[in-house]
Amino acid sequence: MSGLLVLRAGALTTVQDLGRPGYAHLGVPRSGALDTAAHALANRLLGNPAGAATLETTFDGVTLRALTPVTVAVTGVPCAVRISGRPAAWGAPVRLRAGAELDVGRAESGLRGYVAVRGGFAVQPVLGSRATDLLSGLGPPPLEGGTVLPVGPPGPDPVSGADAPALPGAPAELVLPLRTGPRADWFTRDSLARLLSARYRVAAASNRIGLRTEAGPPLARSRPGELPSEGMVLGAVQVPPDGLPVVFLADHPVTGGYPVVGVVPPGPALNAAAQARPGAGVRFVAAGAAGAAGAAG
Repeated sequence: MSGLLVLRAGALTTVQDLGRPGYAHLGVPRSGALDTAAHALANRLLGNPAGAATLETTFDGVTLRALTPVTVAVTGVPCAVRISGRPAAWGAPVRLRAGAELDVGRAESGLRGYVAVRGGFAVQPVLGSRATDLLSGLGPPPLEGGTVLPVGPPGPDPVSGADAPALPGAPAELVLPLRTGPRADWFTRDSLARLLSARYRVAAASNRIGLRTEAGPPLARSRPGELPSEGMVLGAVQVPPDGLPVVFLADHPVTGGYPVVGVVPPGPALNAAAQARPGAGVRFVAAGAAGAAGAAG
């Protein structure tokens, strides 16, 4: 069987693709790769379709052994890549002979790396996706040592690494464009003004479900009570009782009862949020003022 054996799973390594959009009415989150640009680049380097499954690593990488000859690529945040102890290219196709060990090291900045294999990781799909969803439990479990990951049949030839677009580095400060609503009227005008001028920090409790903030001014309510649960979308900025915004990421719940002050549109800003380490600065700006930028510094 063509595949790779997990020797070291790392802090959190999951199988990810483009997720399960369109199933919210069944209570199924969208899931999928947090940094969609890095995921897509890893697949592009190998001639895979954009939806092929990759591995998403968190902070300290992963170590795999090739059971048969395969070609792999590592993207996301920069890190050391070694093949059987020898340095190898990051951000380019790399050939592994049978028995060779691929070691993806600790992230030099940011959080998440992506490991693609030519042919994609062919784990069993659930509802049309191979993505691991940490909230619902759908998809394969997070990787453990000893797991064998099957590989699908290869597609077209890999592209040259020189043709690959550069990825932005991890943000020194995360700048999130915010489209206010649908529940901005639940907060005072002063709070809304402070939200667009204050600086927060990424909290250590952040995960694939949401980026939590700390150290900034809490938003004050303009009305008491709570909402009935309503639908949530990727990038929704929900405000729990402590008043500190939470930005929903790929594994977010499909409903919630806390008011949503605004939404961060999918794109570069949410990709940057996937790479923001705890303690990094966070600013919210009006979506029109932010343009396409998602990070500064």
